[in-house]
Amino acid sequence: MKHLIILCLLVIGCKGNSQKKTTDKYKVSKAEAEWKAQLSDQEYYVLRKSGTERAFTSPLNKHYEKGIYVCKACETPLFKSDHKYDSGSGWPSFDREIKGNVAFSTDYKIGYARTEEHCATCGSHLGHVFNDGPRDTTGKRHCINGIALKFIPKS
Repeated sequence: MKHLIILCLLVIGCKGNSQKKTTDKYKVSKAEAEWKAQLSDQEYYVLRKSGTERAFTSPLNKHYEKGIYVCKACETPLFKSDHKYDSGSGWPSFDREIKGNVAFSTDYKIGYARTEEHCATCGSHLGHVFNDGPRDTTGKRHCINGIALKFIPKS
């Protein structure tokens, strides 16, 4: 009986700690319920579950007004309109990010390595970066889900 009680205490203790999601590494950190309350279902799917919006569905894809693109979840400035171009991919594309505001990781979800982009402030998924961008600038194509962005016009 004594062993059973000890085993139960260990399981309960381990379960409680192992199921906590660590989000302390980001300046903006919220519980999943808070993100769900703040974001639409599609925004939550893309930003918090690393989903992808359908190509050619974002109004920001062919948007070329001067201004800045910020994270939809926390409004961290991510991309400048001066670095946006039409890649033909169906997603908003930029040849560079605002340094320090975008974090990168390796994603193997489709069977090979890709460089995934996240907001460095809140960890939200943005898209991926590829090496097939404009050769006359950086050679990079930051292929970003438009739903992950909010546009702020230049004043």
